[in-house]
Amino acid sequence: LSPLTSPPASLNSPAQKLIFNRVNGKRPQVLPQQVSAPEECYTLAHEENVRFIYEAWQQVEQQLDGSRSGESACGPVQYVEKTPNPGLKNFVPIDLEEWWAQQFLAKIENCS
Repeated sequence: LSPLTSPPASLNSPAQKLIFNRVNGKRPQVLPQQVSAPEECYTLAHEENVRFIYEAWQQVEQQLDGSRSGESACGPVQYVEKTPNPGLKNFVPIDLEEWWAQQFLAKIENCS
């Protein structure tokens, strides 16, 4: 076994500051800083609730699959309207991932 060695002296010294000098004498353009959303802090109770809901939903999905295949006569029942609402005849659900992608690309195009 070899004895523990101390880290090199360069790791113990404080980090040097980088200094940038202006080449053309102009002041750098100051861009307004974006206000970032406060970082989300998940508590133990929050994680426990999410885990409980996730596990319960997985159980419901398994029971639904079992009732579709005829394994069980009782269990969860999926709701389906018998007479569709005429106001929703032309309803098209949104693809949220596609919408976010379009928003992201539009933001990039506006910045350049």
